[in-house]
Amino acid sequence: MSIKKYFGPLSKNNPVLVQILGVCSALAVTAQLKPAFVMALSVTVVTGFSNLVISSIRKMIPPRIRIVIQLVVIATMVILVDQILQAFFYDMSKMLSVFVGLIITNCIVMGRLEAFAMGNPPLPSFLDGIFNGLGFGLVLIVVGFIRELLGSGTLWNVQVIPTSFYEAGYMNNGLMMLPPMALLLIGVMIWIQRS
Repeated sequence: MSIKKYFGPLSKNNPVLVQILGVCSALAVTAQLKPAFVMALSVTVVTGFSNLVISSIRKMIPPRIRIVIQLVVIATMVILVDQILQAFFYDMSKMLSVFVGLIITNCIVMGRLEAFAMGNPPLPSFLDGIFNGLGFGLVLIVVGFIRELLGSGTLWNVQVIPTSFYEAGYMNNGLMMLPPMALLLIGVMIWIQRS
């Protein structure tokens, strides 16, 4: 089994840049790098393990209720991720608030279950979910990096633009902290990826 075939979501077949899926969370949680990273990790875990579970039981799922079963599996994974965040990273859980719960409605997760996990064995399905989650996460992290750096002069809440720049007249771009700038950055990334 070649692992190279799973690398598509990291480049030419990125779920956000090519399929335009999961854009809502990219707008909501990317004002800073830390929540963008945690959301990327959360979606990757949910997508990977949802694919694994659905693929493992795919032959027992009646076709008429497959969507309901997929939603139950996704919701279970999201609840587990949310509980882990609340137990060990409470501040981050509060910062992400409802957006972790909205992973349930993320088209990338459901799309991978329908398109891949329902017709493939568990290990390839798990890898497909992990790499699609990583492709989604890559976009979140890039957007979060740019927005936090240009919007507040920090990365991971650590000041990286020297004070001397501010003394010389540099000012943070407050527009970068607004959700429309995430949409603009994603648009630029789509344009770069397609050209």
